[in-house]
Amino acid sequence: MVSSNRNSTTLVVLGRPEAPRRRRAFEPGSVVVNFALVIAAVYFALPLVWVLIAATKSPGDLFGTFGLWFSDSPQAWANLQALFTQDGGIFTRWLVNSVIYSGAGALVAMILAAACGYAIAKFPFRGRETLFSIILGGVLVPATVIALPLYFLMNEVGLVGTYWSVLLPSMVSPFGVYLARIHATSSVPDEVIEAARLDGAGEIRIFSTIATRMMMPAMVTIFLFQFVTIWNNYLLPLVMLDETTTFPVTLGLTLWNGQTQRDPMFYALVVAGSAVSVILLVVLMSSLQRFWRADLTAGATKG
Repeated sequence: MVSSNRNSTTLVVLGRPEAPRRRRAFEPGSVVVNFALVIAAVYFALPLVWVLIAATKSPGDLFGTFGLWFSDSPQAWANLQALFTQDGGIFTRWLVNSVIYSGAGALVAMILAAACGYAIAKFPFRGRETLFSIILGGVLVPATVIALPLYFLMNEVGLVGTYWSVLLPSMVSPFGVYLARIHATSSVPDEVIEAARLDGAGEIRIFSTIATRMMMPAMVTIFLFQFVTIWNNYLLPLVMLDETTTFPVTLGLTLWNGQTQRDPMFYALVVAGSAVSVILLVVLMSSLQRFWRADLTAGATKG
């Protein structure tokens, strides 16, 4: 139906009215799940919030005020200045050491795990499943069990007390091999590999230029897991290192924490150092999160 007048023309389309939208039924199960997720989020976020707030307090306010609220006289900048100037700025050295241990160890572990997982997934050979089961067994071995044998092994080759005594054990990730194999099996199609072989590409080139792009989400996950594991590792540096200049952040802050009875000022230094360490990990996780959002293999093959 069309109706018109001097100023405008209006087009009216008559049809069946839209059916009212049905309200979603109440699901008690989803409420329980969401409530559990909220509780878990609060549980994991509470220590982070506490340490960030506590890093702005003086040593006296740390124990004289409510832990989850700021003091009347915050001194975050003063705490940071004291943190990076204490003992000749040794905390900066500890940060650099942690970045070296975690960055180099996680990078090499990511490459080795991706190559090993890809090979186990795409190249059938005798004993493949047995080898994979042995690698999975490494996930079940606690770090405390292998710390002493690693010390004796590093001592035999003269690496105890050096950076290599922490770096070399950190370059192996059994869980990374497992994750890389699972992801290579599901995200690297055999058709793409065969097409690359027909085009004359070698196996190393196929892995480095094709498979790694498709496995990038898994590789980033392996890197992050290994980076956080090495960054938070305390036992291995404690066993291997004896010079404070080679300490990572975890061992250095523990050293300061042992001096709090002598000087309460070290309470504020330990809390501020923990806050800086946590912030660096949060920034790293946030910056690499984008690799998990998109399916990088979308459109690689067509049915």
